[in-house]
Amino acid sequence: MREGIPFRIAVEPQEYEQYCLTIPREFVAKLPFSNLGLGSYPARNWCWEDSLERGAARHFLFDDNIRSFYSFNHGKRLRCTAVEALSALEVFTEKFSNVAISGYQYTYFVTKQNRKPFTINYHIYSGMLINNKIPHRWRMKYNEDVDLCLQVLHDKWCTILLNAFLIEKMSTVLKMKGGNQDELYKGNATEKKILKTRSLEVVWPQYAETKIRFGRPHHYVNWGKHFPHALKRNQL
Repeated sequence: MREGIPFRIAVEPQEYEQYCLTIPREFVAKLPFSNLGLGSYPARNWCWEDSLERGAARHFLFDDNIRSFYSFNHGKRLRCTAVEALSALEVFTEKFSNVAISGYQYTYFVTKQNRKPFTINYHIYSGMLINNKIPHRWRMKYNEDVDLCLQVLHDKWCTILLNAFLIEKMSTVLKMKGGNQDELYKGNATEKKILKTRSLEVVWPQYAETKIRFGRPHHYVNWGKHFPHALKRNQL
């Protein structure tokens, strides 16, 4: 709103009026369902179809816990405007004909040793630019972003993860209330974490496995090994 960027935030009907107390009504979209218990994927698919109905070639989709954008250059993170970050990703993505999803790395996943401005065929989390032409859709209760990336990469589309521009994401588990935190992660016992992680392994046994990492169960995908296909530049 501060930068004059048109957007819509999709909310469930029971929360619509509460959101409109803070955000002008024209920016708030009321979803046609509530409390499905399926995680975020029905809302994400609704946003996708809404974008198609508006005739858009692509749509940006962000989680609701993104605080700000940064550029990353010579080992330094510098706060930048949303317009700069959105435009950079859009312009770069348009250079290639086979990109299904592009997006931003997290601020805490880059270090001074990072030399590549972008990585291809890797997972994209939380801040995405999605090609509306691809036939795939959101479909999983857990790990839905990894699943969508695996769908497109399995079909030989490419993904681009920008390191040159970053998103600052709040910690969902420690700081955010409501939404998936109440619906999916409440009482997040070890067995629930294992079930959440293994749900990806069940769907993608050829790519995903469950490992104990950082003292907890976590999915693991060897992205570089499984998806070596290259970007295709658009012809001038």
